[in-house]
Amino acid sequence: MEIVHTLNKTLLKKDHGRKCLLDIEVYKNIALGYVKTEHCLAVLSDMQYNKSFIFSSKTAVELGLYFNENPAVIDSIWEEEILKKIHPDDKIKKYIHELRFFELLETMKPEDRSDFSVLSRLRMKGKGDTYKFVKHRMFYFYSPENTKLRFALCLYNIDLGPSVKNSEFLIVNSVKGKIISEDELVYKNILTKRELEVLKYIGEGFISKEIAGLLSISINTVNRHRQNILEKLKVKNSIMAVAENLAHKTISQESD
Repeated sequence: MEIVHTLNKTLLKKDHGRKCLLDIEVYKNIALGYVKTEHCLAVLSDMQYNKSFIFSSKTAVELGLYFNENPAVIDSIWEEEILKKIHPDDKIKKYIHELRFFELLETMKPEDRSDFSVLSRLRMKGKGDTYKFVKHRMFYFYSPENTKLRFALCLYNIDLGPSVKNSEFLIVNSVKGKIISEDELVYKNILTKRELEVLKYIGEGFISKEIAGLLSISINTVNRHRQNILEKLKVKNSIMAVAENLAHKTISQESD
């Protein structure tokens, strides 16, 4: 998937200067604290060493996830056993949202970054292969030595509210209690139904020939739709198009 490749290049970018000296045991204890108090499923990813630590709980069992160790250690920042539980439509939005969150924090002063986090409600497949709404929170921890992203902490809880009907992807200022960016698919009034279908498949990593087969149209038609999408969204390439369609409605309350 193209967006995952972009995230890998961005999040795992090597710093050839000063190494981060943050003590990983401190952040593992933070993750464990959330698990013990909230019974959430927690994943701590280490960008410097491309590793993840998965801290399990009863929530993991509700989602049909079973790990032999606690924490389970994997040689990747991508916790595939968890990610494959997420609804395909929500997964691509999650990736794009995390890229936007990273890019937003990169524009800020290092001392301000800890004020912000991600709050999402997404669909995950639980026991019995039925989808449940899950609250997903993500926090980034930057190195004071080189100001690079070192750790990402993801927390998963079964959502409490029966009123939740749609997936949500938010960036919040935890200090001020404000939503600073809200992603909604309002680009639907910009693109045609067929262009939206093409864009969806682009976001899932399909090439033009595959999209043509899935939609029973010619490759030339797919390429024409791709060009129209780029022109309408005023972007230069497919990755930017997928990101732009989720970012079309941006609420900035910081300027209030």
